[in-house]
Amino acid sequence: QVQVVESGGGLVQAGGSLRLSCTASGLSFDAYAMGWFRQAPGKEREGVSCIISSGTITYYAAFVRGRFTVSRDNAKNTLYLQMNSLKPEDTAMYYCAADWRRWYLRPNYKYWGQGTQVTVSS
Repeated sequence: QVQVVESGGGLVQAGGSLRLSCTASGLSFDAYAMGWFRQAPGKEREGVSCIISSGTITYYAAFVRGRFTVSRDNAKNTLYLQMNSLKPEDTAMYYCAADWRRWYLRPNYKYWGQGTQVTVSS
């Protein structure tokens, strides 16, 4: 049974930083592409960042490029999202997703976590 679990969300002031983590079990983590998505109330889910299985290629949405960094530790079955220079508009539920196919920033991933809330105060 595949399980995807996010952690690390919280409340932070604008300009601050958070690091999200995502652990995945029940799958061959080092064979899966991973993605981070977010969804704010009343808005559609949007792709934030993704990383291929080897970790050598990453992609970012324009609205986070230069502020967020995605990485993975395949030995620990863990995905990370370092978020710096946070803005109030980054407030959303953040989701981790996994798939053996490369969906990049499209929300077509097979496996999803339950999400972790990030709230940025002004």
